[in-house]
Amino acid sequence: MKLLAATTRYYLALTTLLFVLGSFGLYYGVEWALRGEVEEELQARRQELIEKVQAHQLTSVAVLQTLLVISRQPKPVGFSDTLLLDAQEHEQVPNRQLTFPLTVPGEGTVWVTLRKSLVEADDLLGVVLAVMLGVLTLLLGGVVLINRWLAGRMWAPFQHTLAALRSYDLQQHKALDLPTPAIAEFAELNLALTTLSQRLVSDYESLREFTGNAAHETQTPLAIMQAQLEQLLQIPALAEDDAAAPLVAELYGATLRLSRLHQALSLLSKIENRQFAQAVPIRLDQLLQEKVAQLTPLFDARELRYGLDIASGPVIVQMHPGLADSLLQNLLQNAVKHNVRGGEIGITLAPQELKISNTGAAVGGDPSRFFERFRKQNAASESPGLGLSIVQQICGYYGFGIDYFITEAGTRHTLRIEFSHTAAPLPKRNAEASRPTE
Repeated sequence: MKLLAATTRYYLALTTLLFVLGSFGLYYGVEWALRGEVEEELQARRQELIEKVQAHQLTSVAVLQTLLVISRQPKPVGFSDTLLLDAQEHEQVPNRQLTFPLTVPGEGTVWVTLRKSLVEADDLLGVVLAVMLGVLTLLLGGVVLINRWLAGRMWAPFQHTLAALRSYDLQQHKALDLPTPAIAEFAELNLALTTLSQRLVSDYESLREFTGNAAHETQTPLAIMQAQLEQLLQIPALAEDDAAAPLVAELYGATLRLSRLHQALSLLSKIENRQFAQAVPIRLDQLLQEKVAQLTPLFDARELRYGLDIASGPVIVQMHPGLADSLLQNLLQNAVKHNVRGGEIGITLAPQELKISNTGAAVGGDPSRFFERFRKQNAASESPGLGLSIVQQICGYYGFGIDYFITEAGTRHTLRIEFSHTAAPLPKRNAEASRPTE
């Protein structure tokens, strides 16, 4: 619920409550005032009769009975309401009556009842209520409309700030340029956001520079180490030394693993920094066939049987060529690494999805844990455990959906990528366990 709608609801609830209470108060207040006027008129008529009796100006009771309701039997005195038949309207109409005793010289005490119709009072009450309720209704509607108009106008700077935040892209290397509204709170918010964006741009540039420098500075020593170790392994004298040769070979293997780890981490860092902006149409079917052809000797060495099922038409996706190559390379290598000798690999490519399944060692638990960085099925494996993490990051980068299934008692592993799926934004580095990495 929007803040404007929430505040409007509270204002509307308060105004409605006051409207209802005011309506009841108005009704009973006007009714009380009109009844008071009728009672005052009846009191005045009673006083007039009493004064005439005292001045001996009153005619006989018999004559008076033709004009007033008089009874010689005692009756309850005071004001009361009654309904009388209206000869013209032929309906019962409300009347207010006043009963009081009156002592007439020579005739004793009689009980006189004075009556006054309330029809005129009710008509007046209806007119007054209609006018006042109409005014209150207009007031209620006006309060709602003016509140929405004022709120929309006053919150316009906030909406502008929100739109600027939605369209903000850190890769543009520009800080936010927000105006200074007249409202102090929004001006303070814009100033804080502008300062924050300036810090983000500065930190982002520092991170990019550090990542680039680190990748460059470490890549060269690693390449030198690999070249020198290769030359060292080719020295004939080394082969004669049973103690030194295994040590150098292990050192060379460790250097290769470190190089692969460096490349994988550099790729992950570039993906997270969204440094692959040049997306072009990629014929994924052709690229997949090339990758399978390149890995066929590896399939044969592991005695793996594979099936390749590609849609008849071209399968085109918008991706960076390097990321498309890395996606397929890591998926296929993962299917080979974690397979069993003589196992199977199934590859299916359709316009909507890519599915790769392979046999493997039985595993249990939540398959999403394999998407965590440095997660390995076999702790002794030389793999850095970043293959599926790279796959997940690439899918998150382009909004692809990714799922990991384990079937056949944990021995059949299936990875499915949906190209038409709109995935959530890229997860933070410390929260990657929410999705399947090896």
